[in-house]
Amino acid sequence: MSEQKKQQSFLHGAALLALATAIVKVIGALYKIPLNAIIGTRGFAYFNTAYDIYSVLLMISTAGLPVAMSRMISEASSLNNTRQMRRIYRTSQAIFLTLGLAGSLLMTVFCRQLAEFQKQPDAWAAIACLGPSALLVCINSAFRGFFQGQSNMIPTSVSQVLEALCKLVVGLGAAALLLKMTGQVSLSAGGAILGVTTGCMVATVYLFSLFRKAYRALGVGEESQQVLTYGATAKQLMAIAIPITIGSAGLQIITLMEVKVYMTQLLNLGFTQEAADSMKGVYNMAQTIFNMPCAFITPITISALPAITSYLTLGRHAEVRSTEESASRITALITMPCAFGLCAVAKPVMALLGGYTGQELELATRLMQVLSFCIIFNSTVMLTNAIMQAHGKASLPVVNMFIGGALKLVIIYILTGQADINISGVPVGTVCCYLCITGLNLFAMNRFIAEPPHMLRNMLKPMAAAGIMCAAVVGVYALLGQVFTLDSTIGKLALVGGPVAVGVVVYVLAVVLLKAITREDCMLLPKGEQIAKLLRL
Repeated sequence: MSEQKKQQSFLHGAALLALATAIVKVIGALYKIPLNAIIGTRGFAYFNTAYDIYSVLLMISTAGLPVAMSRMISEASSLNNTRQMRRIYRTSQAIFLTLGLAGSLLMTVFCRQLAEFQKQPDAWAAIACLGPSALLVCINSAFRGFFQGQSNMIPTSVSQVLEALCKLVVGLGAAALLLKMTGQVSLSAGGAILGVTTGCMVATVYLFSLFRKAYRALGVGEESQQVLTYGATAKQLMAIAIPITIGSAGLQIITLMEVKVYMTQLLNLGFTQEAADSMKGVYNMAQTIFNMPCAFITPITISALPAITSYLTLGRHAEVRSTEESASRITALITMPCAFGLCAVAKPVMALLGGYTGQELELATRLMQVLSFCIIFNSTVMLTNAIMQAHGKASLPVVNMFIGGALKLVIIYILTGQADINISGVPVGTVCCYLCITGLNLFAMNRFIAEPPHMLRNMLKPMAAAGIMCAAVVGVYALLGQVFTLDSTIGKLALVGGPVAVGVVVYVLAVVLLKAITREDCMLLPKGEQIAKLLRL
């Protein structure tokens, strides 16, 4: 494959995954917004408590292995070693199945104990219903890692959309039905989770059907191809996966501890269990919106890692640097407007998507405004982690994650124990956590990677463009605020849609005028020459 085509495959893969992510996020909004209305803030808190526990098991099972699998398959694919590619898959699948079974049994059998640990005993039904997904996601991760290692992002993209559609239809239907039949919010939250499990099952069937054909198409390979033993392959996989898993799972465990810390602090301040659950539900909705733009960085990291690994395997260091620079520019171009814009229109966004009014809306706005700037740091952490993993420095982000996570717990413990701050201290701790990890990652990259990308330099122009856009958004919001209020759906739509529409136009113009995107970036996209000519690059 030529240099141009390889770099195109990176951005095409990222674009494909980004499109799938956009569809999934739209479906997710169509799912979570009415779900919040159906089961209420308490039910939404139970739903997210199940997800918090699930995320820890998910990180242990799937955080490091898919990355290791993708990286090793990319190396073998670059050398056309199909025998080793088959060996890597078989070894990975055995490990995935073992971890998935353990995770599913833990969530299903000990659902009540896990709910009690999180200070939300009524979340047991949601935890139990989510249990089978731990196994299914492990199986799906093996399939996705197999395809991603060959820079084929179509199976991952389509399976994600299928999962989201099933979650929407089955989850909302089951939640509404169980609430009507039983009147119990806890069981209704469990019904909402059934949609997730169903979506995983459908995705498994789809991925397996594609995998069978692709695996057979590989062939058995030539006898001359060198193949590691199963034990040596497993050892190499785990050497890459374990540091990544420890870092990711460690941060999720810290997140789990964070919930216990701030829920305990809220109860100690005198809030009732119902009030604390409702406040957690508001924060969880703010987290959901915060995660939307961050999700668009995952396609970049998933596509960049095998591309960088392939170039490193072939000794093409100029292409390594070019890919990393392009990934950092695109990351900045996505995250900056999201952070600035979300901060500017936090109030109407939370009113529209969360349906909040009065004191709940004021709380949701404060939480969202603080979390919005964490988008920049979280996205930078995701990209720098992927770059270091591709360079074989997977252990460095682990240490940085634990340092940031420990800082987060300390800040949350102190701030949420203050009566006048309470739950508003949680997003502050989150921002400090990711700011700390960002700084440590940048330091590590500059020290241990020969030619690291210029992350900060690539952020300056997108940041300036986002600042210009933010000023326009604030101005339009102020003008529309003279005509519309947040008391009606039309008013909410106008106060969100108007500023966002103007912001998009202003940001695109600012990006072009400031030359925040390069001709080289455009040339890696479909119709790149025409796009560059249109933008006068």
